[in-house]
Amino acid sequence: MMPVVGADPSQRLVPDELCELVAPLLPSFAPRPQGGGTAPCDERAVFTAVAYMLTRGCAWRHLPPTFGTSPATVHRRFTA
Repeated sequence: MMPVVGADPSQRLVPDELCELVAPLLPSFAPRPQGGGTAPCDERAVFTAVAYMLTRGCAWRHLPPTFGTSPATVHRRFTA
C-alpha cells in the first residue's frame, strides 16, 4: 500500500501495518515500583523516532522535537 502524499510524516515513515507487526516485539515498560520518573510516552512515537534516526543516520541529539519524545528516551528504548 502506497502512503498518501501529504499524510502525517509518522504515517509515511511507519504505516499502521508496520506498527502492528512490530508492536509485539517492542519491550514493555512498567512504572517504577518506588514511583517517580517521567510519564509513559507513546510507544508508536518512540518507534517512529527510532525508525527516523536509523534511516537518516544522524546523531541522536539531532532528533527533531516534532516526534514529541526526547532523544535520550528514544536512544534508551533503541538500546533496550
